[in-house]
Amino acid sequence: MSKYEVKKLLVNYKTLEEFKQFKEYGVQELSMLEDLQENMIENDSESPFYGIYYGDKLVARMSLYRIEAAYDQYFDPPQDYLELWKLEVLPHHQTKGLGRALVEFAKTFSLPIKTNGRQQSGSFWEKMDFEAVTYNQDRDRGQNPYVWYPTGVSEQRLA
Repeated sequence: MSKYEVKKLLVNYKTLEEFKQFKEYGVQELSMLEDLQENMIENDSESPFYGIYYGDKLVARMSLYRIEAAYDQYFDPPQDYLELWKLEVLPHHQTKGLGRALVEFAKTFSLPIKTNGRQQSGSFWEKMDFEAVTYNQDRDRGQNPYVWYPTGVSEQRLA
């Protein structure tokens, strides 16, 4: 059990403001900002983001998207899976197990997980029991996918 509490992040201006401190601030956050400005989304809006707070400051975050089985090109048997993006821990909070806590939280959904490891992040993903997939140029398009297989799931062999 992790000593850190992972929370589903609300889609609101406070969360967006907190995201600005992360290096991977980009298109997803900007589209959230546009949604907020156009629709003034309430706090109960469905968010793909999860995070860990230190006091009242967001110090680690990730996004999880559920991908339907119809689009599964990674797992056997084909099934719904999670795509993990934007795993990031602020510099002063790294090496404290926050990234591990987020990944372990993602595993609690008991679905296979796919992520695209950044350069030099392979050893982190391997410590989290993820495996590099057999690279497929058509499917992976220059990305560096790592996957986590729950019990009974293996790599899908592409024809």
